[in-house]
Amino acid sequence: MVVVMAMGLSFTSCRDTERKADDVENVIDDTGDAIENAADDVADETEGALEKAGKAIDNAAEETKEAGKAIDSAVKEIGDDN
Repeated sequence: MVVVMAMGLSFTSCRDTERKADDVENVIDDTGDAIENAADDVADETEGALEKAGKAIDNAAEETKEAGKAIDSAVKEIGDDN
């Protein structure tokens, strides 16, 4: 009787341990998926921000060129008046 009880407890114990290991593995997989999704979202958002920053820099450079041309024109006009 003692042997049967011991074997019953050991099988139950192993089954619970196996179930817990499966639960932990599922949690690890879910966490890995969540991290991967978050990384993809951050990459997508960063890419959009970098594009906007690049366009802003291009616009600022163009406006600087135009301002330089306006200054050159103003200097020529001032030089012509003397």
